[in-house]
Amino acid sequence: MKKIVLFLCALSLLTFSLHGQETVVKTAGRKILVNDAPYFIKGICYHPVPKGKMKRDFTTLDQDLLLMQEAGINTIRVYEPIDDKEVLDKLHQAGIKLIVGFGFNQGGVYDIESGTVLDYVKKYKSHPAILFWELGNEYNYHPEWFGGDINQWYTALNTTAKAVSAIDSLHPVATAHGEIPTEEVLKANPNIAIWGVNVYRWDQPGSLIEEWEERAELPLYFSEAGADSFMAAEKDEYQAGENQTAQADATAVILDQIFARKDRVNGVALFSFTDGWWKAGNPDQQDQGGWAPFSTGVPYDGAPNEEYWGIVDIDRKKKKAFFIVQKKYKNQ
Repeated sequence: MKKIVLFLCALSLLTFSLHGQETVVKTAGRKILVNDAPYFIKGICYHPVPKGKMKRDFTTLDQDLLLMQEAGINTIRVYEPIDDKEVLDKLHQAGIKLIVGFGFNQGGVYDIESGTVLDYVKKYKSHPAILFWELGNEYNYHPEWFGGDINQWYTALNTTAKAVSAIDSLHPVATAHGEIPTEEVLKANPNIAIWGVNVYRWDQPGSLIEEWEERAELPLYFSEAGADSFMAAEKDEYQAGENQTAQADATAVILDQIFARKDRVNGVALFSFTDGWWKAGNPDQQDQGGWAPFSTGVPYDGAPNEEYWGIVDIDRKKKKAFFIVQKKYKNQ
């Protein structure tokens, strides 16, 4: 009986440590503040899909969190909500904050179209792992999802952001935009407190910060930036095929670009933590993507090979980029 009482006391203390003190996230000028202290995102995009599967799975979470801590990661960004308190508790215990992404149409499960995003916010708004809510992911590239009229998305975005803010005063609402939004888009979305930008300008994302400062006085962070570890074609000293050196070199330059301006930006969620074998072909093997070389701004081949973006591979073996992230994040 004594052991049971001690266990219940320990459990009670853990619950209090998780929820006894509210975490307040807000914005001030261009800054994100956590309990009134500036917060710099040393982040990673995280969507763990096991080998041979097509759906996200957190069976490797404990291993992943240890690797994230080793790399100096303090924030993860997910593309769909995590409806599992145990997972959220483990993130908090590991000292890692969460940017919760919501899709427009997720079959009525915590999505924007159905309004069930509000149910999720109500359920988890007091959890200390939450950094902020994020609506959509570069939807500006897909007007076809909105009947050819992207303004339908911006209307839904602004309306939902207002509704979320009305029920949660502890966390701001963000969106992840493909590249820098226009002045018209910013004016159409006054309820967005933080702007994330998915930026692939070779290895030179820093120029966007200067453009942003001329356009807005809101907090900015890089919701995606990075490079994959496959060269679709030879470029300079980088040979075609799997090339971890190219990824590591690009990652180093990209992070240097952002960290050199850390007083003017709120950090980065590097894309991504692990390779995704589910994205471009047979999920039982790693496939090359179908992009033509030098058709995009992805370093250094202009081809985003979707299954090679991790800083660790599908078996959690560290790539060369992992050690770059570790060095850069732990020095900030």
